Amino acid sequence: MPPRQTYRPDPRFAALGPDFADPAAPARFPERILRFRNQGWAARVGLDALDASEWEAAFAHFDPLPDNMPAPLAMRYHGHQFRVYNPDIGDGRGFLFAQLRDDKGRLLDLATKGSGQTPYSRFGDGRLTLKGGVREVLAAEMLEALGVKTSKAFSLFETGEALQRNDEPSPTRSSVLVRLSHSHVRFGTFQRLVYHERPDLIRVLIDHVVENYYPEIADLEDAARVPALFDAIVNATARLAASWMAAGFVHGVLNTDNMVVTGESFDYGPWRFLPRSEPGFTAAYFDEMGLYAFGRQPEAASWNLAQLGGCFSLVSETTPLEDALKAYGAAYLDALRTSMFARLGLTPGGRGRDLDFLQSLFGWMTEAGAGWAQFFFDWRCGAASTARALESPQAPLYATAGFAPLRAALEAYAPLRPELLSDPLFQRPTPPDMLIDEVEAIWDAIAVRDDWGPFEQKITEVRAWGAALRG
Repeated sequence: MPPRQTYRPDPRFAALGPDFADPAAPARFPERILRFRNQGWAARVGLDALDASEWEAAFAHFDPLPDNMPAPLAMRYHGHQFRVYNPDIGDGRGFLFAQLRDDKGRLLDLATKGSGQTPYSRFGDGRLTLKGGVREVLAAEMLEALGVKTSKAFSLFETGEALQRNDEPSPTRSSVLVRLSHSHVRFGTFQRLVYHERPDLIRVLIDHVVENYYPEIADLEDAARVPALFDAIVNATARLAASWMAAGFVHGVLNTDNMVVTGESFDYGPWRFLPRSEPGFTAAYFDEMGLYAFGRQPEAASWNLAQLGGCFSLVSETTPLEDALKAYGAAYLDALRTSMFARLGLTPGGRGRDLDFLQSLFGWMTEAGAGWAQFFFDWRCGAASTARALESPQAPLYATAGFAPLRAALEAYAPLRPELLSDPLFQRPTPPDMLIDEVEAIWDAIAVRDDWGPFEQKITEVRAWGAALRG
């Protein structure tokens, strides 16, 4: 069955030419067992009518989609990894193999993780563990439910190879993931061009980004267009960092090659959701200095933006770039206010009052050790949830004198869509969450008994939670 008429292929990246990517060949896997198919997003890009064999051909064999890229491309980029510049990276176990429009007209990429070796694999096998694929699906689903602008896990096949890894029991099962994402042009894509002293190609890439992701600034004169693009990326990144904080999400590896120009979150490795408010909470065991700890994520995003601004300075006056970067702090606070009040289900008041309230709230949650997801669940819509909050598993925290001013502030804000509280999920004592113990239990069921029931049930629950939050 061919794609639907709503399928809108639009391959754009390959037109940039061989300076930006290299041909790559997909691995041939001994098995192809479908473990996850994102039918909702498949419908939004016109691919939901593919039958099982067609889905396998497209997303396990990587046969070209109709009128799309004729062959996969491994994208070239460099990056700062834990703030150490690395010129020896690029798409080492994945590639871009299709671009298409969604139902809102956005240009989206279909790209892989675990599809085999590329020119940038170095000594790696180009593969993805099945556990890594499962974890990426779970992270993307939960972030989407919580309103974070995130890539979507589109397809996951188990591939029948036994992989050796140093950081998990081996041999372990293998997989290939397909990610649907709003651009894979990384900050590090620009950094590579600086490294090779190619300002001409920086201009080419800027034109590509403006045309495909920020067309609203396409008509600006050359001198204004580069600063305007940087300003747009600064604001998009500020919104992303704020949404992570409201979600209680710790990405874990905020290197410049893991941040894209559209301000979309992607590439989930050692991620975690906070069990409780803890600014120093880290996701990666190898982040020994806490560089990418929960409370340092806004700073990490700012540092990465500074590196991107340095790239743009090769083709622009520096003053407007510096001004855009200086505005990051205020943009982040505005975005944090928006994201936090959305998660609380409250109507913001005055900016100063709201930011003071949030500062007090963060301080109290950290001092009290309040469960992150539990708090936002308990006090959704403020006064409309007082009775629910006072029956919460952490209700004793709400009876303390230290919480009294915050309770008064919460109850003084106008609730935002309190009718959503009638959803059955709000009648539970605890919210859906994605803490590491549950993630490990889901994986153990797969690893020990090949039981995919908990994985599938969790996805169903998370999607229902997203629907309950959105209405």
